[in-house]
Amino acid sequence: MSAIDTLATELSRLPGIGRKTALRLTYHLFKQGPEQSRRLAEALRTLGDRVRPCERCNNLTEEPLCAICRDPRRDPGLLCAVEEASDIGAIERAAEFRGVYHVLGGRLSPLDGVGPDDLQIGALVRRVEQEGVREVILATNPSLEGEATAVYVQRELAGSGVVVSRIARGLPVGGDLEYADGVTIAQALQARRVMG
Repeated sequence: MSAIDTLATELSRLPGIGRKTALRLTYHLFKQGPEQSRRLAEALRTLGDRVRPCERCNNLTEEPLCAICRDPRRDPGLLCAVEEASDIGAIERAAEFRGVYHVLGGRLSPLDGVGPDDLQIGALVRRVEQEGVREVILATNPSLEGEATAVYVQRELAGSGVVVSRIARGLPVGGDLEYADGVTIAQALQARRVMG
């Protein structure tokens, strides 16, 4: 296999990158010259050498504890469970949540061979028991697997005395009803609030 095919194959393994895009990126990197390729290779090497899961929440960090777990201004009694570390960034951009996180490391997917033991659910239960958590907000994706994961986690936490809630789902701001699917509209109706 040529160097071009090898790089394109590796790039196509990234989420959202198909074979055509991978080839386009490969040719772009080649046109940028060897220095750009060296910088990219070094950045990837550094990522692999220095970044690891936070010892408490599994967020990605270069320290034993991530910046959120180290922040004394965060409320440790309010814990948001997410599927992946990348989900934390989405929630943080909203600048509304002041609690801490727990990264599950994926979602239940029996067809893909992902069961409860493959996720960080046991670690979540231990955190709830040991750290005085008052509420766990389940922020898994609104997919079949995400819903199954949320229900499983809720059952695992039943009887622990902790409040378990689920993020609301519904129509995005700027979205049109006529283009929304039935499940999204049903969820928006179920999560409605009284005005005034």
